[in-house]
Amino acid sequence: MDDKFWKAVDALVGASEIKIDRPKGSTHPRHPMVVYPLDYGYLIGTRSGDRAGIDLWVGTHKERRVTGVVCTIDLDKGDAEVKILLGCTDD
Repeated sequence: MDDKFWKAVDALVGASEIKIDRPKGSTHPRHPMVVYPLDYGYLIGTRSGDRAGIDLWVGTHKERRVTGVVCTIDLDKGDAEVKILLGCTDD
């Protein structure tokens, strides 16, 4: 992928405050069988396709840098979302 893309994602994360609203080990509010393996939240002051903040997973790597971007497709809702991976490892 183009280096400009990754620089833009890094700049967006660097300029945004992170809100963790589903800490590691917590359960999904509508699906209690789903347990979050990492901290999950969003970037305050941003907006995704669902009009909420851009979602992100915060991994365990000590260096908090963007390590990936995931696009999810929800066929039931008929929508797609982008999720940023921050400090995620291969594990």
